Amino acid sequence: MEQHHQYYQPTSAFIMASWGAFVIGSSAYLFGLWKSTMELNEKGYYFSLLLLGLFAAISLQKTIRDKHEGINVTSMYMMSCRVALISALVLMAIGLRNAELLLSEKGFFAMAYTLSLFSVVTIQKNIRDVAATTSDEGLSEVKDELVE
Repeated sequence: MEQHHQYYQPTSAFIMASWGAFVIGSSAYLFGLWKSTMELNEKGYYFSLLLLGLFAAISLQKTIRDKHEGINVTSMYMMSCRVALISALVLMAIGLRNAELLLSEKGFFAMAYTLSLFSVVTIQKNIRDVAATTSDEGLSEVKDELVE
């Protein structure tokens, strides 16, 4: 049985705000890493955590949406996405807790990281909503032509 879900086209303002938040969050995070006095290996650690977190957040959002839409998602992949995202968050918290940074710097990295992860999930949702509404509109136009 095919499930039909109603999705709404996100506004262009919301799409731009999502992209803006992602650019601001990830740019600020990367600029902070570049300008920091950390050792190169520490910078690599935090850069890797950004990449892991972004990928894990996108993957988890996609698998949750797929499951909601009735697309088969293996429990192993769903668990892998959750473990990867939780690991990225825990490793970021541990890294910042033990970093020799000012509290304001730790807060800066935590907020830029959080903004980046949240905005990338929103971007993924917008992309799926646009694709779903575009395909629904295309299907309804074809159905209208067939009826005539």
